[in-house]
Amino acid sequence: MTTTRAEAPGETWTIRRVLAWAVDDLKKRGFSSARLDAELLLCHVLRIDRIKLIVDAERPLDKAELGRYRELYQRRRAGEPIAYLLGVREFYGRPFRVDRRVLIPRPDTETLVEVALARTKHLDLAARVLDLCTGSGCVAISLARERPTTCVVGLDLSPDAATVARENVVRLGATNCAIGVSDLFSALEGRGVVFDLITANPPYIPEAEIDTLAVDIRAFEPHLALSGGADGLVLFRRIAAEAPRYLAPGGVIAVEVMSGQAHDVGELFAAQGFTDIETQKDLGGHDRIVSGVWRERP
Repeated sequence: MTTTRAEAPGETWTIRRVLAWAVDDLKKRGFSSARLDAELLLCHVLRIDRIKLIVDAERPLDKAELGRYRELYQRRRAGEPIAYLLGVREFYGRPFRVDRRVLIPRPDTETLVEVALARTKHLDLAARVLDLCTGSGCVAISLARERPTTCVVGLDLSPDAATVARENVVRLGATNCAIGVSDLFSALEGRGVVFDLITANPPYIPEAEIDTLAVDIRAFEPHLALSGGADGLVLFRRIAAEAPRYLAPGGVIAVEVMSGQAHDVGELFAAQGFTDIETQKDLGGHDRIVSGVWRERP
């Protein structure tokens, strides 16, 4: 399909034939989700769902459709993530727009939303929420939509990421969520604002480990959203040290961590005076979320 053979006279490329070729080629190249990838790309090109691929399996693709599919398919074969090719990724039941300006939302990060909601049940309906390193806005917007009477602020160091997050705010109707550009808390300094909940999914991969990541991560997702410095804990140290100034008494902090970092991050929080520190596991059974409560010092 990637050569002129695909357009040779007398050859008909049906949905079934295109998928069979693409799945086989991806499998040979070691893609673990070859069939799903091939089907999702074709659904995107034809603007149909996966059931329709089965129903219309013998439908031939025209030259323009083949051309669009070939372009996306070659990018996937080179390792570009499916989410970037489709331009969307579902998170907490909502479709978030994503591209190479932002980290792709992961299912494990939904645990951060769940922990944040569970640990703030006691707060009133007008709770103030801050989401640091907001990226696509998936956590901030999910919290805003789940609790529409709260006020949510999402901040990110990257202006490009903030642009994507603002688009998602509008697309997903999160009218109680605002997005800004900031190096962690810097944009809030001197404003006297405090929050009842602070969440963060900061970069936490040790710099030396980035080159060992899968190609679809290391070559396509933004380095700024991946690197956590030499030991992966650089941002956690800053968050732990600075968060108390921006949390109301009894306020909750919840952060996503890399597997193996929970103990160290918990100790960072404890050293700053946080109490009731808990660790929650993700869908794969790995320690993923560290949370705690700020008790104002006497």
